Amino acid sequence: MYDLHRLGWHSFQQLCLTVTREILGQTVQSFLDTADGGRDGAFAGTWVQKSGEALAGRFVIQCKFTGKPDRNLRAEDVADEVEKARRLVQRRLCDVYILMTNAGLSGTAVEDIETMFRQAGVRHMLTFGSTWISDQIRENKCLRMMVPRVYGLGDLSQILDERAYDQAKALLASMREDLSKVVITSAYRRAAEALNKHGFVLLIGEPAAGKTTIASMLSMAALDQWGCSTLKLDDPGKVIDHWNPAEPESEAQFFWIDDAFGVMQYESFLVHGWNHALPQIKAMLRKGTKIVMTSRDYIYKRARNELKESAFPLLKESQVVIDVRDLTVDEREQILYNHIKLGQQPQEFRAEIKPYLAYIAAHSRFIPETARRLGDPLFTKNLYVYRSNITDFVERQEQLMQEVVAGLDEHSKAALGLIYMRSGMLESPIALEEAEREAIERLGSDLGGCITALECLDGSLVQHVRAEGAALWRFKHPTVGDAYASILLKSPELLGIYLRGSAVENLLSQVTCGDVGLERAVPLPKALFPLALQRLGQFSSNKYKSSFLASWDRQSRVDHFLTYRCSREFLALYIEEHPDILRRAADPGLMLDASSEVSLAVRLHELGLLPEEDRASFVAKINGYTFDGSDLYAIDNAHIQSVFTPEELSDFRRRLREELVPRLSDVRYDWQSNRDSDREPDSHIQPLIDGFESLKKEFAGERAILDDIDRQIKYAQEWIAETEAEDDKPKERIPRAFGDVDTQDQPRAQARSIFDDIDE
Repeated sequence: MYDLHRLGWHSFQQLCLTVTREILGQTVQSFLDTADGGRDGAFAGTWVQKSGEALAGRFVIQCKFTGKPDRNLRAEDVADEVEKARRLVQRRLCDVYILMTNAGLSGTAVEDIETMFRQAGVRHMLTFGSTWISDQIRENKCLRMMVPRVYGLGDLSQILDERAYDQAKALLASMREDLSKVVITSAYRRAAEALNKHGFVLLIGEPAAGKTTIASMLSMAALDQWGCSTLKLDDPGKVIDHWNPAEPESEAQFFWIDDAFGVMQYESFLVHGWNHALPQIKAMLRKGTKIVMTSRDYIYKRARNELKESAFPLLKESQVVIDVRDLTVDEREQILYNHIKLGQQPQEFRAEIKPYLAYIAAHSRFIPETARRLGDPLFTKNLYVYRSNITDFVERQEQLMQEVVAGLDEHSKAALGLIYMRSGMLESPIALEEAEREAIERLGSDLGGCITALECLDGSLVQHVRAEGAALWRFKHPTVGDAYASILLKSPELLGIYLRGSAVENLLSQVTCGDVGLERAVPLPKALFPLALQRLGQFSSNKYKSSFLASWDRQSRVDHFLTYRCSREFLALYIEEHPDILRRAADPGLMLDASSEVSLAVRLHELGLLPEEDRASFVAKINGYTFDGSDLYAIDNAHIQSVFTPEELSDFRRRLREELVPRLSDVRYDWQSNRDSDREPDSHIQPLIDGFESLKKEFAGERAILDDIDRQIKYAQEWIAETEAEDDKPKERIPRAFGDVDTQDQPRAQARSIFDDIDE
């Protein structure tokens, strides 16, 4: 059975509409929220049910909703409806009466109810209760797709096999409560359409706008409808590692990548990782894999500047990049209703705020997080319900979250600090490092106090979940982490405690040494630079078992930190302690677009910290890669070329014409010959095609050179097609689409407010 009493009267009507269309086989033009003589819905004609039975005449549909669980419908409960039906029969507006209810129906009650309606003149009576509706939800995947709230209203083990059920539990560990409140929005429909058509969608929006909720709904629908192997990951390398090209077409994979380009700030190393993974992702999509990514809007704006759209043209398609913020008034009202009705607020608060709910939903600053906070007493305990206070609550959401966190007791602040120091994921049961233990003691707490505080905060600011086989404490929403970061900024002493207690790997993605203008990062003041140097020297990567790969990963992460998160003053101090960094920056390896040394060299030169000898070595290395054709990334890269002197740049362009252009065919052949058999052809050759496109810009207007470049690009593309055909003979794929996720029929004039029963 599903907890249909949690839907609310309006959502239950919408569910009944979907049932009539998908299960009973009849599309009802509209459902009426007005007091229209006992008809929630009506149509005239012949209704051929999916069971084969045909009914004809004028139909009346009535939805009888109750907000009380385990309530059974009795004959006396429909006495008013019987009288209304009698009047409709007299006006020849009712031949068939369909009663749908979320209450229980006993056999005796059905007989009594049908007798009453027949005595009123109704020729045919159909009655559907909670058991029948729950059966339809359990047996019909399409219905669940169109009303995904039901995933949060019942027992998933009844509709999913054991393997899928285990995955669903992991996916929904932190979403179960929120899924019971979701609303089908236009953004959800467009995202489903993008997955149907392209197999890929990127959801963007401000913090707390609903990206994760939509992604979770799509993930659940894929798991339910297709039995996909569904994985939630956070790193481009993990996507490639987990992809199994040998997996049968009948068991294709579904990947959900949350915060693809950084959680709270833009992370360039993630974008570089995606640039190398994108050609491989094209191959994954061809084989039926589905991928959903999410990103905060301000982070995506920065990522777009470095994403290689040429390697993944889908990113240029507006229909796969969905901004989730666009909500209709009806969608806003339903979201607000669900969160308050199904939240933790007492009846007194719901009654008090009821007159203001339509105003809140219509406010330009309303987002789903507004509704979630209004449904949680933690956020409203100091809210006096007046229009001005409510306006302030909606408009100052970020500041109010900071005030809530700042007003917590010492143990609660320390508990949030532990989660923040672990980059949002604190393993449970908690085992503290010595530095972390010292940090929370400086904050006036201890392990016992933190555990008690976490248990009290569970469900409001934090949540206890299972992810990838481990139990974790994490923030209820990333905005809690944003608020905690803002508190760190206001207290130098607190900042020092955090710097000593956090794992260095987490510091690399949360702080900056000096203010370098990175949005929502935590800048360390000059006084903490010596401690930051000390902590940076303690960093060792544990991401790879191989010592070589671990060393490479460590160096790459440190390079990115120095390049994008450090002021000139800190970099000068770092060079004093680690002078070998200059030689390393001057000697980048191949794959310049992903080389951390390249970005570091450019940054050091920009700040006047790259000695002339090292600068000249860097330029010589770039020239060598370019003119032997092994790496053409520098041809159109203004950052790399900024390290060249004007004379060197002029010579570089001369050599492009005299040394590289005459050898384009040989360069292409060398690339094709050097492909590893386990690498996708388009992934291997794409950097060369990008380099040829850069050459076209360099020689724009020179027809003969352009024709030769186009010819080489065409040969490279033909090689891709031929090699792919040899590697993987085309197979017939099982079509996988969610189906049409149509807008539900909109009600006509709505005299009855959706918030009518919010305080019942």
